[in-house]
Amino acid sequence: MKFPAFIAGEERAGDGTMAVLSPYDGSAVGEVAIAGPRDMEDAIAAASAAFDDCRRLPRYERQAMLRRIAAALREGSDALVDLMIADSGKPRRFARIEVERAVSTFSLAADEVTRGAGEVLPLDVTPSGVGYTAIASRRAIGPIGAIAPFNFPLNLAAHKIAPAIAVGNPIVLKVPPQAPLSTLELARIVYASGWPKMGLSAMHAPVEVAQALATDERIAMLSFTGSSAVGWHLKSLSGRKRVALELGGNAAAIVCDDADIEWAAKRCALGAFAQAGQVCIKVQRIYVVRNRYEAFREALLRETEALATGDPNDERTVVGPVIDARSAERIADWVAQAIAGGARVLCGNTWERRVMAPTILEDTQPAMCVESEEMFGPVATLRPVDSLDEAFERANATRFGLQAGIFTHDVRTIAAAFERLDVGGVIANDYPTLRIDNFPYGGIKESGFGREGVRYAMDEMSEMKSLVIRYR
Repeated sequence: MKFPAFIAGEERAGDGTMAVLSPYDGSAVGEVAIAGPRDMEDAIAAASAAFDDCRRLPRYERQAMLRRIAAALREGSDALVDLMIADSGKPRRFARIEVERAVSTFSLAADEVTRGAGEVLPLDVTPSGVGYTAIASRRAIGPIGAIAPFNFPLNLAAHKIAPAIAVGNPIVLKVPPQAPLSTLELARIVYASGWPKMGLSAMHAPVEVAQALATDERIAMLSFTGSSAVGWHLKSLSGRKRVALELGGNAAAIVCDDADIEWAAKRCALGAFAQAGQVCIKVQRIYVVRNRYEAFREALLRETEALATGDPNDERTVVGPVIDARSAERIADWVAQAIAGGARVLCGNTWERRVMAPTILEDTQPAMCVESEEMFGPVATLRPVDSLDEAFERANATRFGLQAGIFTHDVRTIAAAFERLDVGGVIANDYPTLRIDNFPYGGIKESGFGREGVRYAMDEMSEMKSLVIRYR
């Protein structure tokens, strides 16, 4: 299957092609055009020229387009699932869920188009404001430069495209090079919805070409999801433009003494190892109060060893391949370093092709890469703690701050976690890997800033404009 670069609706061959290989067996599954500097220049110029047309589209038309995209995703779900499995290695069950989530993301955007876009403010809060009223309205800011990652190639692209359309902003999208096929197919669907062709470009582009999304002043906002190193580098190049960064994490899960141990173990195993752990809010560090530690460890090992691994086409598979050889080498190296430093392997640490058996490490140290860095692989660490205070301190002892989970039935403990955990989101009685597409999602510290979740992304992609009326 061959995909061109889509430049303002035009299919282009770019400056060459790149083979797309299956992460599972290395077979060729597609071919994509490599966009060059001229393609990127034309895409940005088209987006800039299309801004007035896009922002002036009536709300009912934008809503209809978003609904058509959602319907097309639903209708084409089987083909999209197959594309996602082929190029990203995502297990079938999770690929299907991702298509469903993308349908939801565009549907949510369609709903939000016609909801409040501002407010009326009385100004007689001081004597000088008597006789005046203000209208505050949100307006589109301009072309959005969007960079999407490989681990959710459809829905994380949707989280950039859907709110941009809802607000009325053109988009220039860099697709993930490791898994471009379903993202490029989404571009075809958006064009078919009636969205102005000049208002969307989508392409695979090398770093030196894609960097224009950060440096070009015609791009009003950069929305990036990916690694912390790349995200902060792009931020340093972005000048005055607005930037939203959804970056990495090493999420902690805390299991308290009143937790449902079986539920917590089941959810932590799934959150740590599903999709080979290639999720920025995967369960990476697990802290368990000491008096429940042995029971939880036994349950976690049982749940982990029951997870099906291997071929992503198999409906039963939970743990598929990691995305590429470089990732596999990094994961194996970090685990080897931890073992050399005294960590103990409770299960896993074996490989078949690019599939790593789910791996749990005990006796790790905070400075080890398996704790301090973003693992982005099927590895989790397990440690007992003597108090809730210690659990909070260890969970916070990281430069990341995306999400954390806490398993407890005590509302006071939940309130304490919400107050004290230094993260963008706290999940109570479930794993930190939970994300629903309408809630505000994002991190603090080196995990980024800005929020996704359709309505919140629409706020990021718009700006407030005020009208003051004297009526006396």
